[in-house]
Amino acid sequence: MPYLQLDVPAPLDAATKRGLAEAIGERYAAVMETGRHIPSICIRDAGEGGPFRYQDGALADVAVLMCDVRRGRDAAQRERLARDLVVLIARATRLPEQQIVVEFTQHEPSEMFRYGALAPEWDAAEAER
Repeated sequence: MPYLQLDVPAPLDAATKRGLAEAIGERYAAVMETGRHIPSICIRDAGEGGPFRYQDGALADVAVLMCDVRRGRDAAQRERLARDLVVLIARATRLPEQQIVVEFTQHEPSEMFRYGALAPEWDAAEAER
């Protein structure tokens, strides 16, 4: 945890997925004040099978990034991350920024297990470790 799951409506080649995952991970670590080794990232392309959302009265392709994160960051910090990630995703997918959705689910640290232990409470100092 965190687990960042991006669903996109068109195929992306492996190099594009890897580059986007690296960019997402680096931006996440910088904005959320943590180490780059903390987030896990998955990019899934649904082909022509979605995801979709009604936009301006018509069904449109969208990309959806689900961010399961530890609690502790304020709304402004999460918004800053979402704005930055939308730009990265728009570049990689060529979707308009308005067609990219970012959703956050915040978890207690005790709900996350990694590196052989439950996750600690978030602390901005972990970015320096």
